[in-house]
Amino acid sequence: MSRILITGAAGMVGQALLPELKGHDVFATDIKRPDSMPENVHYLPMDVTTDAPARVICKVKPEVIVHLASIVTPPPKMERAAAYAVDVEGTRKVVNAALANGVRRLVVTSSGAAYGYHPDNPVPLREGDPLRGNPEFPYSDHKRQVEEMLAEVRSAAPDLEQVVLRVGTVLGAGSENQITALFHKPRLLAVVDSESPFVFIWTHDLARILKRAATDGPVGVYNVAGDGAMGVTDLARAMGKPVLRLPAWALKSALAAARPLGLSRYGPEQVRFLQYRPVLDNTALKSDFGYTPEKTSAQVFSLWQKQAGL
Repeated sequence: MSRILITGAAGMVGQALLPELKGHDVFATDIKRPDSMPENVHYLPMDVTTDAPARVICKVKPEVIVHLASIVTPPPKMERAAAYAVDVEGTRKVVNAALANGVRRLVVTSSGAAYGYHPDNPVPLREGDPLRGNPEFPYSDHKRQVEEMLAEVRSAAPDLEQVVLRVGTVLGAGSENQITALFHKPRLLAVVDSESPFVFIWTHDLARILKRAATDGPVGVYNVAGDGAMGVTDLARAMGKPVLRLPAWALKSALAAARPLGLSRYGPEQVRFLQYRPVLDNTALKSDFGYTPEKTSAQVFSLWQKQAGL
């Protein structure tokens, strides 16, 4: 039995993880109580943007921290500074508290977005490839900064074991975010000469990976995605929808005009998101970490599609 503290436990991934940790003493922390908690789970309120991480982690003295708290899909009116306070400064507070209280292992969900959206990204990306999260994309930029912070801690405090998971697009029952919003449109939007491939990971696969990372899995940095990828053509075929393909310059012009008018929350920089999505190689996950995802990217999407009624 291990004493495990989870941040962001009320989120979709946290809710999937809690039932996987039977037999352990689990402390679920978040700004709200998780909807469902097994008997072995205790809830403690914790806002990572405050001094709560230091207080709560000192009180609990966990052996392992699973840090899930992050702003993946910010509310429309959330300022970048607020997301930064959670993503980067919140992580810093959790890491500092872990170091101060003798935590043995820290598991952090990073993202494939940390590699950035660049035309010269290798396809697929492997863990040794550089992290170039784009400054124009807060989530991508923040995940890069978090990983740079974690690398510094690995060098300065090697006794704190780290498992860093660079996760692809997570889909499961009820998943709805800025990416799935694209799939609800009557037509899928694409940039000419770009298939914009997606790699998906099933919520339950990710929960099992996190369980292994928090218990008997090896330390290290791992890409997390199901086998294969799905481009716009594949997605459109699966949903029986047409694809609207626009030249990059036309889409940039349209977004540049629409955002000031309040017709779109996205600006011309969003075209990079459509063009150069990171494709993650999961070889190390399977061979070194020892977990083969149950569902491929295509199977994950099919499951989500059925649950979403598309």
